[in-house]
Amino acid sequence: MDYEQARFNMIEQQVRTWDVLDQRVLDLLSTVHREDFVPEAYKKLALADVNLPLLHGQVTMTPKVEARLLQALNITDSDRILEVGTGCAYLTALLSRFGKEVYSIDIFSEFTEAGQKKLAAGNIRNATLITGDAVNGWPDLAPYDVIVVTGSVLLEYKKIQQQLGVGGRLFVIIGESPVMDATLITRVGESEWSGEILFETDLPALIGVTNSSKFHF
Repeated sequence: MDYEQARFNMIEQQVRTWDVLDQRVLDLLSTVHREDFVPEAYKKLALADVNLPLLHGQVTMTPKVEARLLQALNITDSDRILEVGTGCAYLTALLSRFGKEVYSIDIFSEFTEAGQKKLAAGNIRNATLITGDAVNGWPDLAPYDVIVVTGSVLLEYKKIQQQLGVGGRLFVIIGESPVMDATLITRVGESEWSGEILFETDLPALIGVTNSSKFHF
């Protein structure tokens, strides 16, 4: 398989056409190879517009969703980032290339252990992978400039929002299948947040989420 041609097609036909025009993001997708992170059985589909299966019933985001969230978060090289859900660690790698440091938490040790090996192979040294339950964030290392939640939620997660510093941004997918809202929440003051719906998508729920209340900001 010609991965370079497939990567070019992914960027031009999937990502650009989904309003991702930030050249930093497009360049990053060219240099961090997605096929090095996805499960071996699905390597030939790494650059396709599909959610790839992972262990424990989890899936990857699609490349265009990963690209849109990176563009929306506008990460700088001074940002401290929390990723809730490591998965295959490809998004971890992308976040690490833009930010100062990334703390990626996953409830499954298989993802943490495999992710560490993949990041080391890619010479990514500013990401710390931790096995733990981050359904309510990871307050021990707060505050963060950026938080990315890689599973969908229904709930109000004020504990996660409170872990943002002022000016910090949270990407989270809110709602019920089959239509959910990818949302950017920004902490604009000590007790103030603003929210923007970016696009519609669908993603399995974050493990540990219940449905006792709706997500508000």
